[in-house]
Amino acid sequence: MKKLLLVIAVVAAVYLGYGKTNGFHPFTRSETTQASVEHSTYSNAVQAAFNEQKSGIQVQGEGVVLKLLADDNDGKRHQRFILTLPSGQTLLIAHNIDLAPRIATLKAGDLVAFNGVYEWNAKGGVIHWTHHDPARRHQAGWLKHSGQTYQ
Repeated sequence: MKKLLLVIAVVAAVYLGYGKTNGFHPFTRSETTQASVEHSTYSNAVQAAFNEQKSGIQVQGEGVVLKLLADDNDGKRHQRFILTLPSGQTLLIAHNIDLAPRIATLKAGDLVAFNGVYEWNAKGGVIHWTHHDPARRHQAGWLKHSGQTYQ
Protein backbone atom coordinates (compact mmCIF):
# COMPACT_ATOMS: atom_id res chain seq x y z
CA MET A 1 0.00 0.00 0.00
CA LYS A 2 2.85 2.38 0.85
CA LYS A 3 4.47 1.68 -2.54
CA LEU A 4 1.22 2.46 -4.34
CA LEU A 5 0.84 5.75 -2.45
CA LEU A 6 4.46 6.61 -3.20
CA VAL A 7 3.96 5.96 -6.94
CA ILE A 8 0.77 8.06 -6.95
CA ALA A 9 2.56 10.87 -5.10
CA VAL A 10 5.48 10.84 -7.56
CA VAL A 11 3.19 10.83 -10.60
CA ALA A 12 1.10 13.66 -9.11
CA ALA A 13 4.23 15.69 -8.30
CA VAL A 14 5.60 15.27 -11.81
CA TYR A 15 2.25 16.12 -13.35
CA LEU A 16 1.74 19.20 -11.18
CA GLY A 17 5.38 20.23 -11.56
CA TYR A 18 5.15 20.32 -15.34
CA GLY A 19 1.58 21.56 -15.46
CA LYS A 20 -0.50 21.58 -18.60
CA THR A 21 1.67 24.10 -20.43
CA ASN A 22 0.43 24.86 -23.95
CA GLY A 23 -2.03 21.99 -23.81
CA PHE A 24 0.67 19.29 -23.75
CA HIS A 25 0.68 16.38 -21.36
CA PRO A 26 4.04 16.42 -19.52
CA PHE A 27 4.93 12.87 -20.55
CA THR A 28 4.42 13.36 -24.29
CA ARG A 29 6.31 16.55 -25.12
CA SER A 30 9.23 15.85 -27.44
CA GLU A 31 10.90 17.21 -30.55
CA THR A 32 8.55 15.05 -32.61
CA THR A 33 5.57 16.57 -30.84
CA GLN A 34 6.98 20.07 -31.35
CA ALA A 35 7.49 19.40 -35.07
CA SER A 36 3.93 18.10 -35.24
CA VAL A 37 2.66 21.28 -33.55
CA GLU A 38 4.61 23.45 -35.98
CA HIS A 39 3.30 21.42 -38.94
CA SER A 40 -0.22 21.73 -37.55
CA THR A 41 0.22 25.49 -37.14
CA TYR A 42 1.33 25.85 -40.76
CA SER A 43 -1.52 23.69 -42.02
CA ASN A 44 -3.92 25.73 -39.91
CA ALA A 45 -2.65 28.95 -41.54
CA VAL A 46 -3.34 27.54 -45.01
CA GLN A 47 -6.74 26.23 -43.90
CA ALA A 48 -7.62 29.58 -42.29
CA ALA A 49 -6.62 31.48 -45.44
CA PHE A 50 -8.82 29.16 -47.50
CA ASN A 51 -11.79 29.42 -45.12
CA GLU A 52 -11.51 33.22 -44.97
CA GLN A 53 -10.87 33.51 -48.73
CA LYS A 54 -7.66 35.48 -48.11
CA SER A 55 -4.84 35.93 -50.58
CA GLY A 56 -1.31 37.26 -50.55
CA ILE A 57 -0.35 35.45 -47.33
CA GLN A 58 3.11 33.91 -46.83
CA VAL A 59 2.55 30.32 -45.67
CA GLN A 60 4.42 27.08 -45.36
CA GLY A 61 3.46 23.47 -44.95
CA GLU A 62 3.77 20.13 -46.64
CA GLY A 63 1.67 17.74 -48.61
CA VAL A 64 1.68 14.72 -50.86
CA VAL A 65 1.78 15.11 -54.63
CA LEU A 66 -1.63 14.14 -55.94
CA LYS A 67 -1.08 14.94 -59.60
CA LEU A 68 1.61 16.36 -61.88
CA LEU A 69 0.33 18.91 -64.39
CA ALA A 70 1.84 20.19 -67.62
CA ASP A 71 4.17 23.14 -67.26
CA ASP A 72 2.66 26.57 -67.77
CA ASN A 73 4.83 28.02 -70.55
CA ASP A 74 2.87 31.25 -71.13
CA GLY A 75 5.13 34.11 -70.02
CA LYS A 76 7.30 33.00 -67.12
CA ARG A 77 7.49 29.22 -67.03
CA HIS A 78 6.07 27.34 -64.04
CA GLN A 79 6.25 23.72 -62.97
CA ARG A 80 2.77 22.84 -61.73
CA PHE A 81 1.47 20.08 -59.49
CA ILE A 82 -1.31 19.49 -57.00
CA LEU A 83 -0.60 18.68 -53.36
CA THR A 84 -2.98 17.15 -50.87
CA LEU A 85 -2.48 18.50 -47.34
CA PRO A 86 -3.00 16.35 -44.23
CA SER A 87 -6.36 18.14 -43.77
CA GLY A 88 -7.49 16.87 -47.18
CA GLN A 89 -7.32 20.33 -48.75
CA THR A 90 -5.67 20.48 -52.16
CA LEU A 91 -3.28 23.17 -53.39
CA LEU A 92 -1.90 23.99 -56.79
CA ILE A 93 1.84 24.66 -56.60
CA ALA A 94 3.07 27.03 -59.33
CA HIS A 95 6.89 26.95 -59.11
CA ASN A 96 8.70 29.46 -61.34
CA ILE A 97 11.32 27.46 -63.24
CA ASP A 98 12.78 30.55 -64.88
CA LEU A 99 14.02 31.63 -61.42
CA ALA A 100 14.46 28.32 -59.58
CA PRO A 101 15.39 24.76 -60.54
CA ARG A 102 12.69 22.31 -61.57
CA ILE A 103 12.11 19.30 -59.32
CA ALA A 104 13.11 16.80 -61.99
CA THR A 105 12.40 13.61 -60.02
CA LEU A 106 8.94 14.63 -58.73
CA LYS A 107 6.20 12.02 -58.96
CA ALA A 108 2.73 11.36 -57.55
CA GLY A 109 2.90 10.20 -53.94
CA ASP A 110 6.03 12.22 -53.08
CA LEU A 111 6.13 14.45 -50.01
CA VAL A 112 6.85 18.13 -50.73
CA ALA A 113 7.32 20.92 -48.19
CA PHE A 114 6.62 24.46 -49.35
CA ASN A 115 7.04 28.09 -48.38
CA GLY A 116 5.35 30.63 -50.60
CA VAL A 117 2.44 32.99 -51.08
CA TYR A 118 -1.10 31.62 -50.82
CA GLU A 119 -3.75 32.84 -53.28
CA TRP A 120 -7.33 31.77 -52.65
CA ASN A 121 -9.51 29.92 -55.14
CA ALA A 122 -12.51 27.64 -54.69
CA LYS A 123 -10.45 24.51 -55.44
CA GLY A 124 -8.18 24.98 -52.39
CA GLY A 125 -5.79 27.70 -53.49
CA VAL A 126 -2.50 28.29 -55.26
CA ILE A 127 0.99 28.61 -53.81
CA HIS A 128 3.45 30.73 -55.77
CA TRP A 129 6.64 32.69 -54.98
CA THR A 130 8.33 29.37 -54.13
CA HIS A 131 11.66 30.86 -55.19
CA HIS A 132 14.07 33.69 -54.44
CA ASP A 133 13.34 37.24 -55.57
CA PRO A 134 16.20 38.54 -57.71
CA ALA A 135 15.14 42.13 -56.89
CA ARG A 136 15.12 41.32 -53.14
CA ARG A 137 11.75 43.03 -52.63
CA HIS A 138 9.85 39.91 -51.63
CA GLN A 139 10.39 37.21 -49.01
CA ALA A 140 12.08 34.21 -50.60
CA GLY A 141 10.07 31.01 -50.79
CA TRP A 142 11.16 27.43 -51.42
CA LEU A 143 10.16 23.86 -52.09
CA LYS A 144 11.79 20.87 -50.38
CA HIS A 145 11.75 17.41 -51.89
CA SER A 146 13.85 14.36 -50.99
CA GLY A 147 16.23 16.38 -48.83
CA GLN A 148 16.90 19.06 -51.47
CA THR A 149 15.74 22.69 -51.40
CA TYR A 150 14.59 24.41 -54.61
CA GLN A 151 14.53 28.21 -54.54
